[in-house]
Amino acid sequence: MAGHQQQPGGGEAKAPFEIPSLDGLRAVSFLIVFSAHAGLDRVVPGGFGVTIFFFLSGFLITTLMRVEAELTGGVNLKHFYLRRVLRIFPPFYLVLVSATGLAAIGFIRGPVDLRPMAVFSQFVHFSNYWIAKHGWGGIAPGTGVYWSVAVEEHFYLVFPAVFMTLSRLQFTGEQKAWRFAAVCAAVLAWRCVLVLLLHAPLDRTYLCTDTRFDSLAFGCALAVWHNPALDPLSGGSRGRLLWTRILLPAGLVLLLTTFLVRGPVFRETLRYTLQGIGLVPVFVSAVRWPEWLPFRLLNWRPVRFVGTLSYSLYLLHQIVLGAIAQHLLLGGLSRAVMALGISLALAALIYRFVEKPCARLRRRIRDYARATSRADGSLGSQSQSRIPA
Repeated sequence: MAGHQQQPGGGEAKAPFEIPSLDGLRAVSFLIVFSAHAGLDRVVPGGFGVTIFFFLSGFLITTLMRVEAELTGGVNLKHFYLRRVLRIFPPFYLVLVSATGLAAIGFIRGPVDLRPMAVFSQFVHFSNYWIAKHGWGGIAPGTGVYWSVAVEEHFYLVFPAVFMTLSRLQFTGEQKAWRFAAVCAAVLAWRCVLVLLLHAPLDRTYLCTDTRFDSLAFGCALAVWHNPALDPLSGGSRGRLLWTRILLPAGLVLLLTTFLVRGPVFRETLRYTLQGIGLVPVFVSAVRWPEWLPFRLLNWRPVRFVGTLSYSLYLLHQIVLGAIAQHLLLGGLSRAVMALGISLALAALIYRFVEKPCARLRRRIRDYARATSRADGSLGSQSQSRIPA
């Protein structure tokens, strides 16, 4: 995962901050969302793709913070937020401004004209609550997916302080994991209150941070305890058999159950919790044994490339789908194929000219933080808080 960590298979990592299979999992989650938006929503659970994104974000961010704390003795908050801004904001605002401009001139049209407050909620990462309250109208067509970025932005605001507090209290990884599990249980209880007692609409439970935070917290729990990228496998060959022959099939059956049970109460209460539990053995197996045949495809170069582009692809794919439907008379399959090709091309341009330069700057910030922390022996100040390793 970081620096000179050992790969799950035994050898030294080939590149810093690289976890096997994660790009492949990103690709899978994007393709699930894309397929649903392209017209297969009755058979493809598009919302599950978003849940995978959430789980992956919680797992990756927590793992990165663990690595930074172990390498430098702390987590530099200022640099953490600078890295997040450089990762999230440039593609986010580039696509949002472009889509809003195209909607304003009528190139892409929706059933409702743009509304300033609706668009403003997207720019300030509050669109999930706005949509839950006011509906989907008033934003540029295809930008509805921005609600999930708002959930992640809220997570980034809160989670570093949570991680730091638990570390300062010198909790073990297991103790941290159980506290994240308690957060997941609390979110489930809150969803049950909203659905069963307050009769909240679907958008309230599907979109809002306080009802979806557990999908990230499950990933956080895995990152601090039995992390397949950082922690050794317990039990040796028995441990592998446990994960791959028992827990992985059980997790897949659990996920399948969440797709088949269609009752609205189940879908907006237990579904997200069971999916979080089911994803744990999938992530553990995919990351720890990437060479194993069921997960080999995740590490195939074309799949990893789609995963590398997945953030920009996620932001722009629905805009492209809508524009093609508006301007060209194409069947569903032809529209989907053309939209995927155009989305890949646009995302590749964003990656080349926006994301890669920002990634280089993020690496410089990370390396500078490590160098200064080693030189000073402390991270000091409110914006450079120290977490015991």
